[in-house]
Amino acid sequence: MNRIYLDNAATTPLAPEVFDAMVPYLKEHFGNPSAIHAYGRTTRAAVEKARRSVAKLLNCAPGEIIFTGGGTEADNMVLFGAVRDLGVKHIITSPIEHHAVELTAHAIGQAGGAQVHWVSLHDDGRPDMAHLEGLLASTQGQGVLVSLMHANNEIGTRIDLMAIGALCRRYGALFHSDTVQTMGHYRFDLHALPIDFITCAAHKFHGPKGTGFLYMRSGAGLKPMILGGAQERNMRAGTENIAGIVGLARAMELAYEDLEGHHAHVQALKDRMKGSLIAAIPGVGFNGDTSADALYTVLSVRFPDDGRSEMLLYNLDIEGVACSGGSACSSGSNKGSHVLAALYPERPGANIRFSFSRYTTEAEVLQAVEVLKRVFQLEVVKG
Repeated sequence: MNRIYLDNAATTPLAPEVFDAMVPYLKEHFGNPSAIHAYGRTTRAAVEKARRSVAKLLNCAPGEIIFTGGGTEADNMVLFGAVRDLGVKHIITSPIEHHAVELTAHAIGQAGGAQVHWVSLHDDGRPDMAHLEGLLASTQGQGVLVSLMHANNEIGTRIDLMAIGALCRRYGALFHSDTVQTMGHYRFDLHALPIDFITCAAHKFHGPKGTGFLYMRSGAGLKPMILGGAQERNMRAGTENIAGIVGLARAMELAYEDLEGHHAHVQALKDRMKGSLIAAIPGVGFNGDTSADALYTVLSVRFPDDGRSEMLLYNLDIEGVACSGGSACSSGSNKGSHVLAALYPERPGANIRFSFSRYTTEAEVLQAVEVLKRVFQLEVVKG
């Protein structure tokens, strides 16, 4: 049986070129970057080269890139740090954020560190800009952080960072965006973008797991969350994950070498699957933004509530198709998707997230549709 991997929003396969770049730093170049001898200087040079490479791709200063253990750590650094260090008394966010932001905001609010405001959302998951502006106006001058993810990891709805950033600037608020799903898939000009913090995880664009970064605009003023040594310019104590950092930078370089080509390839796969599902399964629907502005790597599908959808995810796995019922970060939980519950609390049916990468093929997409037809015992409608 040929297995098909359509869960790239959870994690992507490591690019061969990334593996090759990492190997020397898992074998011969093992020195501690904090050491002053040649072994340490070699690995320190590798870290700083990676930092410069990432900064160049994002048009920011190398000192504004802080390597972390992933996106969750970076999100936590921003929210907790903004309250502790930057005088933030109000956090404005949404109920469909990744748990790294949503649960952190809840924790801060429950502890009394800051008041949390939940912006209203349109049916597709985009924030209501009028409501957002109202929240900003009512809290102006009181220390405000807005945290809204660039693209939702479950439904693919993407927000306008420039418009929201400009609104935050107008009202003197800090702006943070979790860009874990979009880094390596879209271009960012952080010099021009009115944003203070963004976060990244390398494994979402064919890099290694356990490595990410926080972009912190120069002068933002956050202090370290992890104390100990002076690594990462005194912002993150602990010996650096050299191989991971080298792999992250190489993965970004590869992503940006042909970003437009990858976009076109993956968008075509998403469109093909969407059209094939509409033709094959009567009553199928889609969650979130279904326009061309949505995240092109994610397709959230709502299947008919006809009694055959209850075990759909399990049956797909048995048939060799790997996908997700929601965010893989909480897949071990029996709870349903907090994103879909917030947006569509009374919508019946099974919801499956299919997500694609530059390594996904059209044949795999079509084979997955054939599997779905068998599961639903339907015949394809010839177009």
